[in-house]
Amino acid sequence: MNTKTISLDEELLKVESQYCSWGDTVHYAKHLNIFTNADGIYLYDRQGTPYLDLQMWYSAVNFGYKNKRLNDALKKQIDTLPQLACQYLHEEKIRLAEKIATDIEKKFGVKGRVHFNIGGAQAVEDAIKVVRNHTGKNLMFAFMGGYHGRTLAATSITSSYRYREHFGHFSDRASFIPYPYQFRCPADRKGACCDLSCLKSFQKLFESEYYSVVNTKNNNCEFGAFFVEPVQATGGYIIPPKNYFKELKKTLDQYHVLFVDDEIQMGFFRTGTLWAIEHFDVVPDIIVFGKALTNGLNPLSGIWAKEELLGPKTFGPGMTHSTFSSNPLGTATGLAVMNLIEDSDFQTSVPQKGAYFLKKLNALKNKYPCIGEVAALGLALRIEMCQKDGFTPNRTLSDTIMNIGLKGQLKHKGKNYGLILDIGGYYKNVFTLAPSLYISEEEMDLSLELFEQALQQALV
Repeated sequence: MNTKTISLDEELLKVESQYCSWGDTVHYAKHLNIFTNADGIYLYDRQGTPYLDLQMWYSAVNFGYKNKRLNDALKKQIDTLPQLACQYLHEEKIRLAEKIATDIEKKFGVKGRVHFNIGGAQAVEDAIKVVRNHTGKNLMFAFMGGYHGRTLAATSITSSYRYREHFGHFSDRASFIPYPYQFRCPADRKGACCDLSCLKSFQKLFESEYYSVVNTKNNNCEFGAFFVEPVQATGGYIIPPKNYFKELKKTLDQYHVLFVDDEIQMGFFRTGTLWAIEHFDVVPDIIVFGKALTNGLNPLSGIWAKEELLGPKTFGPGMTHSTFSSNPLGTATGLAVMNLIEDSDFQTSVPQKGAYFLKKLNALKNKYPCIGEVAALGLALRIEMCQKDGFTPNRTLSDTIMNIGLKGQLKHKGKNYGLILDIGGYYKNVFTLAPSLYISEEEMDLSLELFEQALQQALV
């Protein structure tokens, strides 16, 4: 190893400890890395050690690091129209909105419009504004285990109290409903059978005015919308029963509660369809998207909403605004992403790769009792780490494995490798895997070889 490069990292980490805020998530890890390069599915440190990335920036880089087609689109835009105030139009914004809206109209049979913003939480804020404007209501339903961002309004519909704890009273805090988490059933049902008892408990809220959510004389509900992740992301890549959302939507429609589909982490073919909600036979009223829209190259997010919610007669000029929304670098890259998707066959390749990966994960689960559950929808995969009983959550084991991966000292053919893993779940014991959609079988095999090494070291 080069002593000079090591000392440079040490110097930078010392400076970081003094001048960088610790309010972000960097210091969740015990071992801090400084990465200097990226390519395909790998990150590289200053020593050139490859770290196989199984989280790809929380599913923001679905199409791989340094994707030439997407990088070239961004570079071209830098040399043509790199900056433009969003009060003015440019072609890429119009074409990108058209592609998203026409795709949704084709799939769901409803007309709608697109409004852009910067990050996922900001798009969630816009969705909340649309709901409030349309319904006149400021109360929302959301799921236990759900995550929608850390701005104040997004935090109000995110279930974790620790995100709100230091920031005063949240009078508009959502009413949090149990998510259909079958491995840890909220109704304590055992086994694979799901009788949708948690959904039935929610539906029961509408039986009497004394259950506090509806006036049964006129069916007027106090809540404006239900914010839904079709696959819970930070909650642990939890996949609901196939018919859950279809039945939920029937109740919401009956009481005029909007269905808001948060696709920020699961959109853009993470699950094998452009929108994860396509798996569940539901037409959402609003779709929120971000992250992989630009493959992580530029902050751009947005919402799609039905015409009656986002049309100019309802949601006029100035109803919401951000300086960098619909910025040309973002829209040009987003348009390139949509064109790339049109030219690819991810609807075939992603489910095939997911099935291969899941088969390998099941083989690993059969070897190690501490792996309680593995599951996948496309290339959104989960590994739930447990005690030897296969059920009691084991956060310590998960943290240990993650930090072993970050050390970059796993071995393959005599060479050092690292492994990038993300931890989620209600008990912070779930590895949420979101590899590049271009991951090969060889890379999947290598990733599990490295994971098993880390697991074996952690169990010692």
